[in-house]
Amino acid sequence: MSQEKVFPEPTVLISSEKIDRRIDELAAQLDRDYADTDGLVCVGVLKGSVFFLVDLLQRVTVPVEIDFFQTSSYGGTTSPGEVRIRKDIEVSIRGRDVLLVEDIVDTGYTLRTILDLLRFRGARSVRLCALLDKAATREVVVPIDYCGFQIDNVFVVGYGLDYDERYRNLTYIGVLEG
Repeated sequence: MSQEKVFPEPTVLISSEKIDRRIDELAAQLDRDYADTDGLVCVGVLKGSVFFLVDLLQRVTVPVEIDFFQTSSYGGTTSPGEVRIRKDIEVSIRGRDVLLVEDIVDTGYTLRTILDLLRFRGARSVRLCALLDKAATREVVVPIDYCGFQIDNVFVVGYGLDYDERYRNLTYIGVLEG
């Protein structure tokens, strides 16, 4: 007989109402900051950013183009910061304003790599919008231009964040213990 995994119910850290209010504020700030531009190329980092990206961009009124990165870090004995791009963006960003949208900033290695790559490809500007900032785990400097919430060093799920591909569809951000 096989044993089924038991997935505990997370404790609410940030309610769906707080997330909605903060996304409204971030969208208004983006509209102000990019009002005099020809729009934005918004790049989401798969898979975790999808919920945040969709909700954010539905509230932004400046013209946007959407694309996605998917990355993975090398495991085993390689050093931190070695990032493999599994899905690259397809839109040209040369001379354009780019907003990288991410669910959570932890150590910063992956995001630093992506931000450097976007700049190298000739973007006019590159900014980072992250739903969550877990600054206590940061190992490299990554400037967050638009931040939803700062959180302590806890394991969070929901609203795109997962554990073993579960919990992504929660409407809130919860702490998973144990």
